[in-house]
Amino acid sequence: MAMTLRLTEDESDGLREEAEREGRSMQDVARAAVREYLARRGHDRLVDEELQYVITRYADALRRLGE
Repeated sequence: MAMTLRLTEDESDGLREEAEREGRSMQDVARAAVREYLARRGHDRLVDEELQYVITRYADALRRLGE
């Protein structure tokens, strides 16, 4: 799917510099950044869900430990 991404001048310059350093296109670097962001957000979401499970499941024990 095609999309237009509007960057500030600083963002565009940084992306261009990183792409040149890596010998890749700006598009490749931007797409890799999106993939990394999505993976990290998925991981963060999973950790949050598991934390909520532990808090709910062991609420009484956690309360007693805090006393």
